[in-house]
Amino acid sequence: MSIIQDFLRYNRQTMLPEIGDEGQGKLKKARVLVIGAGGLGCPILQYIATAGVGTIGIVDFDIIEIHNLHRQILYNEDQVGLPKTTTAKAMVEKLNPLIEVIAFDEKLTLDNASRIISQFDIVIDGSDNFSTRYLVNDTCVALGKTLVYGSILGFEGQLAVFNHQGSKNLRDLFPEPPNPKDAPNCSFNGVLGTLPGMIGTMMAHETLKLIIGLPNLRNELVLFKTLDWSFTKLKF
Repeated sequence: MSIIQDFLRYNRQTMLPEIGDEGQGKLKKARVLVIGAGGLGCPILQYIATAGVGTIGIVDFDIIEIHNLHRQILYNEDQVGLPKTTTAKAMVEKLNPLIEVIAFDEKLTLDNASRIISQFDIVIDGSDNFSTRYLVNDTCVALGKTLVYGSILGFEGQLAVFNHQGSKNLRDLFPEPPNPKDAPNCSFNGVLGTLPGMIGTMMAHETLKLIIGLPNLRNELVLFKTLDWSFTKLKF
């Protein structure tokens, strides 16, 4: 029955010769951790789940608020006040009941980062602050885990893959985090709701490529400016 279910659900992507049954099998065996169930995390979770990533972890300690809803598209107004992790888990399981979803309703800290991240193959960082980004990066380096990185501000987004099969990591690009006073985020500067959807989908796409073994970003930072639709790829 499982083989039939898998075929019916995934056959539009297994038709691609670059994926096939072998690639779908890799997705099913993969264990992916998503840091943050917010603007980036919502589209990431939706697309890696519906593509068939077998085990997905979600880390967040926040609750759903009304101002989240314009961009955090897993949620609705009836869920305001509920924890993001358990709500996201329930929503993702409805999207694809064939996968396992693990919710970590806790803030990622020095004390728990290794315990949580060690359980997964690939980490996707959808966090919204530099202290978490550097903690995630440093833990992935220490544990030898691949990290998919993305960030957004205003009308612009960034995308990179760190620490994959000997590639460079966040500190090779930005050795130290900026002063918190000089580090704006969407809570104070705003963001158009479609931007995290685009960047989050790109992060999910790159993650699926990594799992399947398709060409991926290596020591490159993609800068995406949506006001003029310009892409810049920087090597580092």
